[in-house]
This record gives sequence, C-alpha cells and structure tokens, in this order.
Amino acid sequence: MSSSIYLLKTKRFAPLFVVQFLGAFNDNIFKNTLAILVTFHASAWTSLPLGILAPLIGAIFILPFFIFSGLAGALADKYDKASLTRLVKILEFVLMSIATLGFYMHGFSLLLVVVFGMGLHSTLFGPIKYAIIPQHMGENELVMANALVESGTFGAILLGTLGGGLIAASTYGGIIAGVMGMAIALIGYVCSRYIPTAPSLNAQMSLSYNIFSQTAQTLKLAYANKTVFLAIIAISWFWLYGALLLSQFPAFVKIVLVGDETTVTLLLSLFTIGIGVGSFLCEKLSHHAIRPSLIILGALGMTFFGIDFALTSSSFVPVEDLFSSSTFWHILIDLTLIALFGGLFSVPLYAIMQNQSDPAFRSRIIAANNILNALFMVLGAVLTMVLLDASWRIPEVFLSAAIGTGLIATWIAWVLYKRID
Repeated sequence: MSSSIYLLKTKRFAPLFVVQFLGAFNDNIFKNTLAILVTFHASAWTSLPLGILAPLIGAIFILPFFIFSGLAGALADKYDKASLTRLVKILEFVLMSIATLGFYMHGFSLLLVVVFGMGLHSTLFGPIKYAIIPQHMGENELVMANALVESGTFGAILLGTLGGGLIAASTYGGIIAGVMGMAIALIGYVCSRYIPTAPSLNAQMSLSYNIFSQTAQTLKLAYANKTVFLAIIAISWFWLYGALLLSQFPAFVKIVLVGDETTVTLLLSLFTIGIGVGSFLCEKLSHHAIRPSLIILGALGMTFFGIDFALTSSSFVPVEDLFSSSTFWHILIDLTLIALFGGLFSVPLYAIMQNQSDPAFRSRIIAANNILNALFMVLGAVLTMVLLDASWRIPEVFLSAAIGTGLIATWIAWVLYKRID
C-alpha cells in the first residue's frame, strides 16, 4: 500500500489518476441516470419500446470505440498526450452542458447524441491514459500504476451506477446529473493542466482520417507483435467475462436469488472490491516486476470460482432472508474471488501490453486493445442473448463463460508465461 500512496502523491501520476477516475465516473453517472429515467418514465421521454432503451444507450455508447479508436490512437501517437487530455476534458464539459439542456427539454434524441459523444470522449482518452503511464512511470512502477487505474475504473463504475440511481430518483434528477457532470468535467480539466507534458515519440507520422483504413492499420500493428496481441486477446476476454456477469446481475438477482435492488448493489460492490483487492495483491506478489505467472494464477482462479459460482447458483433455493442462507454466502464469496483473481489476471496483462509495445506507436496498440475489448463485449452480449433465447438458465450461461475462461484465458496465460518469463 505504501507504494500506491507514494504514486498517488507524485505529479507524474496523481493528476492522471484523478482525471481518469472522474471521466469514468461521469460516463457512468450520466448513462445510468438517463437509463433509469427513460425506463421508469418512458412515456415522458420517448415512444420507443421499453425493453430496448437501456440496450440502445449501451450500444450507442460503445459504437465510437469501433469507429474512432484507430484515429484516437494515431492522434495520441502524433501529439502531446497531456495537451490532448485537456482538449478531451473541454469536449466533456461541452457534452455535459448539452446534456443539461437535453434533460431540461426531455430531449431523448439530443441525449442520445450526448451518449455517443461521451463514448467518443472515452474512445479518445483510452489510448492517452494507458500510453502515458509507461512514458511517465519506470518499469518497476508499471504494475502498481495499472493496479491503481484498474481499481479506479471499477470504483468509478460502481459509484456512477449507485449515484445514477440516487440522482434519477430525486426531483429534477436529470438536470442535477447534467450540472454535476459539468462540474466534474471542469474539475477534470483543472486537474489535467497538472499532468506533465508527454511529447510525441513519432511526431513526423502522417495521419489518415479514413477511419476504416486507420482501424485496419491499428489492428495490423497490434497483430504484428504476437506477445502484445495475445495480451490484448486475454484482456478482451476478461472484459467479455466481466461485462457478461455485470450485465446479468439484475436478472440473476430477480430470477435466481429472488432478491431486490439492494442485492444487486451488494453484488456490484463485492465485484468492485474484489477487483481492487486483486489488483493491489498483484502488485504485492509481483514485487514491482511483471510476473506472467500471476496471469496463470488469475485465469485458474477465475475458472475454478466461476464454475463453483455457476453450480452453486443453479442449486440455490430462494429464502425470505437471503443472509440466513449459507448457499447465498457461498455465492457471494465465489463472486468476490472471481473478481479478485480477475484483478490478478488483468493488471499484468496491461503492463505487458505497455512494456512490450514500441513507444513510437504504443497509443495505437492501446487503441487496438480498445477495439477488441468492445468487440468481445458485444460478442459476449450477443451470445448471452442467444443462449437465454434458447431457454438456457442464467447459471448455465455463467457456467459456459467460466469454462470458456478455463480454455481460452488459461491457454493464453500459459503461452505468455513461456514467451516472457
């Protein structure tokens, strides 16, 4: 913990951490406030079918990752990353200003434009965030920096989800969310001005504004380095598995556990805590170095506890007081340990991706990671819908994902171990 406190006190890392945390928090509090408002007050917002509103918001948010990630990576390779961060924060403030107007007018279409814009904001910042870390950190600090970023991201997702629910339930919730978003963006901009300069290592590169060719070139760069590409595929699988679990928590609680909203919040909280503990445990076990063996341990842990989580859930018998059920406690422990081993699994992968990438096009490697992360999450969502439509039970979907983790993530972890260790 002392090393993490040390990093959080440095100008090299602290402003970046605050900026990325606030950005992720703003994304999630805006999306969740909007999703809850339009779901529970649909007639005041839109004539679209109720069932597609939340998935529509999620799909529009993730769309820019497919369209603009290649260009975002190229921009971050060509220009100073600290300066680009400030421009991204200005964009965020403008978008939150438009969101405030959209909430005031009950303009659902306008708010969907803001959702797309916030997705673009995250698309632009992703390559900057992960590429600036190895530029400002020593190799012995990479694991700790990534552990902090990983924990901060999931913490922001949790707080944004909880905050969105509280704000949406209040009078003038949308306007409150918009004004709060403007304030958060402004604070983020002020903090971004303290990020040390991170000059381009490839300023002479030519930019292509053809998003299709830029995306293809970005993926080609990542594929050329097999170690990096394997790390990206493993990270993408982690996001597929994590997103699948998180997206099914509400239905899992309602159908399998027969719980309420507070139970969903409990699962989200435990998952976030598990990721955070696993991330920091990774730093302690690695002793400031990149240890591929921890990736294997993480994959095996996610697989074992994922299978146990699914099997235990499938045999769960609902009770009036969930906390009186030993099976419920078993489920909670399994879920927390899935997340903990997920932190052990993912943090070294980010460090490998950064450390093994050519600094001249590291941002585009990060962009390729973002593209494939988004693709895997969409594939996971589609596969989940197909399986549920085929009358699979939610625990059976969880079991298939855990087995997939055992086959895919463990194999990649072993290959990376042989290539690096």
